[in-house]
Amino acid sequence: MKIDIKTTNLTLTDSITQFVEEKIGSLDKFIPGFLQGGEDEGRHPPVEAFVEIARTTNHHRQGEVYRAEVTIKIGGTVLRAEKEEWDIRVAVDAVREDLRMMLEKQKGIYEAKVKKGARTLKRLTSISPLAWFRKER
Repeated sequence: MKIDIKTTNLTLTDSITQFVEEKIGSLDKFIPGFLQGGEDEGRHPPVEAFVEIARTTNHHRQGEVYRAEVTIKIGGTVLRAEKEEWDIRVAVDAVREDLRMMLEKQKGIYEAKVKKGARTLKRLTSISPLAWFRKER
């Protein structure tokens, strides 16, 4: 997974970069294998994650407020999550959890489509029980 990190009103330190890459990179295991590229890299597009980390001030919230926004592009599917928290690490963890749930949902949708296709194929290729006892001429 390719991870691009952008910051707003915040200096990007090595520890923050490492933390974000570790947390967002761990989502790679939830991406279905058919979309990761695998052995045939040319056939499947790469998985890209765009991370934006910002220090914002909200009118009704005192102190520093951090916002983490992550957009993951998997083929033609775009998954996006955004959270505001009191600490940057807490915000990144919350975004990671939201994206994990979205990826599991996408995986379930894909598996349901595969099973539906298999059922349809089985139904089309099976012989009707009425044809078993047909009289030969």
